[in-house]
Amino acid sequence: MKILYDHQMSGRQFYGGVSRYFFEISTRIAELPGNDVEIFAPIYVNAYLRKVRNVRLRGLQIPAFQWSGYPIKLLNTSLARLVLPSRRDVGIFHETYYSMTDCRPRSARRIITVFDMIHEKFPQYFSRWDRTRRIKAHAVQRADHIICISENTRRDLIDIQGIAPEKISVVALGHSLLPFQPSTSVAALPQQPYILYVGGRVGYKNFAGLLRAYAESTSLREEFSLVCVGGGRFTAQELSLLKHLGLDQDKTLQVAANDSMLAALYSAAALFVFPSLYEGFGIPPLEAMSFGCPVACSNTSSLPEVVGNAAELFNPTDCAEIRTALERIAFSPQRKAQLVSLGHQRVTQFSWEKCAHETLRVYHKILTGEPA
Repeated sequence: MKILYDHQMSGRQFYGGVSRYFFEISTRIAELPGNDVEIFAPIYVNAYLRKVRNVRLRGLQIPAFQWSGYPIKLLNTSLARLVLPSRRDVGIFHETYYSMTDCRPRSARRIITVFDMIHEKFPQYFSRWDRTRRIKAHAVQRADHIICISENTRRDLIDIQGIAPEKISVVALGHSLLPFQPSTSVAALPQQPYILYVGGRVGYKNFAGLLRAYAESTSLREEFSLVCVGGGRFTAQELSLLKHLGLDQDKTLQVAANDSMLAALYSAAALFVFPSLYEGFGIPPLEAMSFGCPVACSNTSSLPEVVGNAAELFNPTDCAEIRTALERIAFSPQRKAQLVSLGHQRVTQFSWEKCAHETLRVYHKILTGEPA
């Protein structure tokens, strides 16, 4: 089977969840017998592509620089429109993001992955000029088949865009953070026990709700720091909220971390918290579980189907519930041990190998018309 992935995410993401997904599945599918995998990315900045194996990578890597996104997109789209439509050797064309431009090879069936419906459900957190919803709707309607990364995303897609259920398959994601290897990065770990938060802090991530819950608990504030990984430095608005809540900035930390440092942080954390209002899937809770870190997370969207019974669930709109969930883990060795054990069992259900195999079954289904 000839499978072609387009240029979109490799040209816009240096690192990132979507480009990581396509790297993980494409390289694994390429290792399975009978598959010829190609990534068409004339100009790309993505770091994962340095490690592709058994994949035909058509393109040139350049350093990412400020404002590079638009000219790269313009060049790649122009070349794709010129080169790809006339090709007759491609069976599956998997678009790596949403586009108004049709570059499908003449012989191919078109697949697109929908990761979430955040723009549709929480438009208040995005600019009025953001065109993602319109472009996504166009791309989804144009696709021959759609992959959703959770049942919750599938339900939302059907409800919001009216897509026929038989046009959608669900394939869960994996996780791939490597085990922590002792290094000099250990010295940077906080000395006090800490609660760990990982990811962006935009509105639907509910970081402000977490801060309020943490601030409400005298015992948590006294005995635990709050360590936030990723998302850039605290904004002026976030620093103002910290001050308003009376939180000590020496104990509410924002750090940048590579994979090795993140693994170390998961391994040493007292617990991990994921307070999002909505997630299409949610890989960080699985990463935490894989390192023996107990998880507290929201009971909304896809998260219950990802974590199962291996996390302390809470209503993310209720600060008292968030606080209680954190305290229940932090101050109960029995509950902590139970969640660590359940977490180790839960993560065995998710892997990139499984994701790649199930994605390949979808490809076969679309080409042959047989059940996946």
